[in-house]
Amino acid sequence: MNTTGKPVAVVIGATSKWQADGRNTHLVHGGDIDDSELPVGVRWGVGGAIAQKFAQEGFYTVLTTRSAANAESLNAAIREQGGDSAIVELDLSIRESITNAFAQIREEAGDPEVLVYNAGYIDGRDLPPEMELLENVPYEVLETAQHISVSGPFLVAQEVLPAMRERGEGTILFSNNAAGLRGHKRYTGQSLYYPRVMMRTLSQALTEEYSEHGVHVANVVIDGTIDSPGTRATPRAQQNPDLLINPVKIAEAFYYLYTQDKSCWTHELQLTPYPVKPSF
Repeated sequence: MNTTGKPVAVVIGATSKWQADGRNTHLVHGGDIDDSELPVGVRWGVGGAIAQKFAQEGFYTVLTTRSAANAESLNAAIREQGGDSAIVELDLSIRESITNAFAQIREEAGDPEVLVYNAGYIDGRDLPPEMELLENVPYEVLETAQHISVSGPFLVAQEVLPAMRERGEGTILFSNNAAGLRGHKRYTGQSLYYPRVMMRTLSQALTEEYSEHGVHVANVVIDGTIDSPGTRATPRAQQNPDLLINPVKIAEAFYYLYTQDKSCWTHELQLTPYPVKPSF
């Protein structure tokens, strides 16, 4: 049980596909890479940076991941920094897993004051160029995208909204990308991100429904490539490191949203590196 008395922040998807031993890192680089010289704030991408930030600010931070082993090093880093955290396994493709995970969170940590939905997926990135057209994309790829971008956020929000509404306060922040703004052609090496527009729409609907109950909901558009061990090692990033977005600064933006006064809430925030034209 969380005996610290600290408020609870839950980070859904606390680890990165691009961490040193992540799935995208393996896909692009053929195996693990060395992250020993990288700052601790960027080793686990956005989710890891957000988890560290909220822990540093005095939250008991719950890290969710499909497999606890994925978050063990991040959990250890938070504790080495003097923070308090725990790992809970959660598979967004299984409704019972979501229900069980939040039952465990409420029992062992307490009702979340902050929920950050940062889940991602890589399905479809390994399709060759000749499979680029939608007519060739396996339905299973769409199913995964729907689990992560549509049903997952819906079910997770349902788990935390009742307690937030009853307290008259709470924060839900969705980590989205530029594909959440409008549909566009999928290129080789990209995930099937069309369903991300539904996550943005859900954020807008929850804003209209729950703002009056004191719940702050915001959609954060991370408009670019996030710095992490796997992305930093790509030729494109090596040639122009200014194209990468610092996850520590992204985490600061998320924490800023949490700290906003009720008289001046932001409901959508777009973060774009300076050399790049923003997506619209």
